[in-house]
Amino acid sequence: MSRSIQNWTGVNGVLEIYAGEKLVRKFIQVDKLTTATATTDTVSRPYRFGYGVLDENLDGVKNNGEKRVYFEFSDYSTNYIFFESPR
Repeated sequence: MSRSIQNWTGVNGVLEIYAGEKLVRKFIQVDKLTTATATTDTVSRPYRFGYGVLDENLDGVKNNGEKRVYFEFSDYSTNYIFFESPR
């Protein structure tokens, strides 16, 4: 049994999740976003995942109490932007 992981993009990223035009979630210090391939074939799964700090107040800075978390989001229905941290 094996699993293939494809790196989607860079290091120290920021992931912003939008509901329409409104920013609703932000993850900072994201190492990379990945898309897993199915265990038994090479079909990509319909979601991306990663680890980052949940920026609860959306200020772009890791504050006291904000922790590193695992996250997943749909590749089909989620409006998101991923970019390298400007800081």
